[in-house]
Amino acid sequence: MAPGVGFGVSTDWYTRLEKGYIKGVSDEVLSAVARALLLDDAETAHLFHLARAAKPARTPRRRTPARLPESLQQLLDAMTGAAAFIRNGRLDIIATNALGRALYAPVLDQPAWKANIARFNFLDERAADFFPDYPGSMDTTDALLRTEAGRDPYSRDLTELVGELATRSEDFRTRWGAHNVRNHNTGLKHFNHPVVGVIDLAYNSLDVRSTGDDHFVLNGYTAAPGSEADEKLRMLASWSATDSPERSEKHGSRTEERRGVDELSDV
Repeated sequence: MAPGVGFGVSTDWYTRLEKGYIKGVSDEVLSAVARALLLDDAETAHLFHLARAAKPARTPRRRTPARLPESLQQLLDAMTGAAAFIRNGRLDIIATNALGRALYAPVLDQPAWKANIARFNFLDERAADFFPDYPGSMDTTDALLRTEAGRDPYSRDLTELVGELATRSEDFRTRWGAHNVRNHNTGLKHFNHPVVGVIDLAYNSLDVRSTGDDHFVLNGYTAAPGSEADEKLRMLASWSATDSPERSEKHGSRTEERRGVDELSDV
């Protein structure tokens, strides 16, 4: 639900703010507005981002190259019992461990999607099978991109991604117009993987600091020891270890290739 809808409060003010028409609003006023509109934490953070970005029009910019510290790839590789990857705010997968690469193989194995979860979600016919709660997955993806747009409204890469999705996907256009935002920190994620079938995994997302403009998030997926999901994760790990060497070569650590975001500047 868009902020304010359903509470008897007009969303015109919020919409004007989101378009950058309001500037110079104090934190105290923003906090009061958030309370009046009954905004949740994600919506409140989005409101503050928008207000701070409400400046005279600026030309969308490319991101300053950011480097993924080698220690973060080492951390991913050390997480042998969990599927894990690091993404940026545009939902580009920057780095993975072996299980994360195997779990998100449908996303990573299609060069056209450029390792971008949003492209896969809205443009790949397989996404409806891969995500059993497909409408919910599209909602979450849209809300995460909208949240990133509030955090970094002058990113040319994000603007181009949103434009591409809006041009090619009616599902995305409809959701983008709703102005929903969301934190996606913990919960249960449902997959229908082409190798192991239906698997439900607990997920946690943690912000990762970087030296550039990119907002990096570490996503980890785990299963309770001895559970059916745990058994399927082990099957996935076995498949990943025995699958073609080309997969490992193409989507492995690739620290030197993927550490910079220059590759992603054309996303």
